[in-house]
Amino acid sequence: MWSSEVTNMIIAGIGETLYMTLVSTIAGYIIGLPMGIVLTVSDKDGIRPNSFIYKILDVIVNIVRSIPFIILLVLLIPFTRFLVGKSYGSTATIVPLVVAAAPYIARMVESSLKEVDAGVIEAARSMGASDFDIVTKVLLVEARTSLLVGATISLGTILGYSAMSGAVGGGGLGAIAIRYGYTRWQTDIMIVTVVLLVVLFQIFQTIGMKTADKFDHRK
Repeated sequence: MWSSEVTNMIIAGIGETLYMTLVSTIAGYIIGLPMGIVLTVSDKDGIRPNSFIYKILDVIVNIVRSIPFIILLVLLIPFTRFLVGKSYGSTATIVPLVVAAAPYIARMVESSLKEVDAGVIEAARSMGASDFDIVTKVLLVEARTSLLVGATISLGTILGYSAMSGAVGGGGLGAIAIRYGYTRWQTDIMIVTVVLLVVLFQIFQTIGMKTADKFDHRK
């Protein structure tokens, strides 16, 4: 039976989901953006090729991305408890979310930066631009639309991961859906949580794509 307690629980779940998703995305980009830049720069066709660095990062990214998130959640429980204590919840869930998101973001950033026309890079180099200038004033600027689209996709992916974390005691709407919708067979609560997750995804998607369209220098 629906009650004010259920309503308050759903509202709290929305807050926890937003908290996990946004914080994990920001932290993921703090790690993943530099990784993606280094992957691009150190590639054989990059502005500073270095096969040793590229192969190390490439292997790390591929290994982490190949592990299903639900398994990664379980694998990282000891590490998560070491960092945040024995209790599990929305804050603890951020740790595996960041670990899963950073390599994914790195690959998205690498893909975006490699879309930049080599002629633009060569033009900047011919005018005496340093490697740092090429990265900050050419690559990141020219690829900003693609980077924003990638950020939108990453945000939606992390939102899905945050819901999945409810299976191992994480907080948010995913935990509510599993605890009440699956364990207790309260279908109405599960449907509401699923609808809210879809709505949040659509909001993120709409804002992200409109922002990317606004910064598209081709228009």
